[in-house]
Amino acid sequence: MSSSADDPYAIRAANAELLSLALIDARNHTLRWFAAFADRDAVDYTVVDIVERAGQYQDDWIARNLQRSRGESCAADAPRLPPVNDRLMVDGGRQHHMPLFDDLQAWLVQTLETTLDLLHTATPDDAGLHFFRLALRHEDRLGEALAELAAERQLPDAAPAGVPPPPWRTLAARPPREPLWLPSQRHWLGSRMGGTVPEGERWAHEVLLPEFEIDAQPVSWARYVEFAEDAGYDRRELWSDAGWAWVQNTSRRAPRHIEQLRGAVLVQRRGQMQRVAANQPVLHVSRHEAEAWCRWAGRRLPTEPEWELAAMVGASRGFVWGDVFEWVAGSARAWPGHEAGPGALDRVPRGAAGVLRGASWMTRARERHPKARRFALPDQDTMFSGFRSCAL
Repeated sequence: MSSSADDPYAIRAANAELLSLALIDARNHTLRWFAAFADRDAVDYTVVDIVERAGQYQDDWIARNLQRSRGESCAADAPRLPPVNDRLMVDGGRQHHMPLFDDLQAWLVQTLETTLDLLHTATPDDAGLHFFRLALRHEDRLGEALAELAAERQLPDAAPAGVPPPPWRTLAARPPREPLWLPSQRHWLGSRMGGTVPEGERWAHEVLLPEFEIDAQPVSWARYVEFAEDAGYDRRELWSDAGWAWVQNTSRRAPRHIEQLRGAVLVQRRGQMQRVAANQPVLHVSRHEAEAWCRWAGRRLPTEPEWELAAMVGASRGFVWGDVFEWVAGSARAWPGHEAGPGALDRVPRGAAGVLRGASWMTRARERHPKARRFALPDQDTMFSGFRSCAL
């Protein structure tokens, strides 16, 4: 596959040729995941539900959408053609589960072929290519969802060939680096117009940042163990009201999937204990845990502008990101001029949702963009999530 199909900047303005390569790669990735999970004697409907969304999104927004060429000017309720495959019953825009492995696999191949045929006749502008770019991002996200499911079920061996193994197996030992100090400056937060920009990044607006100090690397297990050994999960003063209620309700004493957090970090995997290297980033933490650690350490979570600026200018000074999604301070909010279009994947939620920045080791290379935002509730810890801190 062309290296351009892995470029997070190029892919947002990809032409039909580049999109074709990336869509084929994404569908092959989905099929490999599906085969890794599949048991022909027992239908796993959770996996089926995730996998079928890849075909369903392309079928709904590309193959059957009579206004697909309008791009974001397409009506959310635009008229749709009937399904080509009469074996699929459609209810409210969603396919019913397909219990047979071969049927679903064949349908995924068929929907991709239809998508590629229509792609080669699409107008070569942002409107004409909009839903094809969204379909690619959507399918790349489904790969992450399947990786999260494998982790939740403690099935690390489920990952297919070509999928990177978890960081406790692969991350090279990194020597500790001192935090970065960045002077006060103006920064354009978010993305400018051009190509297909995720809704959560709209639109770029200038902010003034005071000087700040930020960790060069995400908080490691070694630093997190110190918090746990200092009774971090038992000290009410370290937790927000919502965080303390979460600790009490879940009886949590360590991040998700962690069996032991005293002296050494051990992870339970398929009945076997695996030691996690102390220098690797803490994983599967909720924002409640990230905030409690920061209070214990006398530090704080970075703001979105701080994290984004450091990610864009700090690489030469040792700023490392992309191993885990990282919680940042503040609640999810729309930025000036934001409008979610039809088929949006990054709608800004209302309520108490938080924000994660960066990417995880399971994020496809083309989705590793320093402007990218993800949203999740503060108690969510199934994502490959960690955090870093700033000086008060």
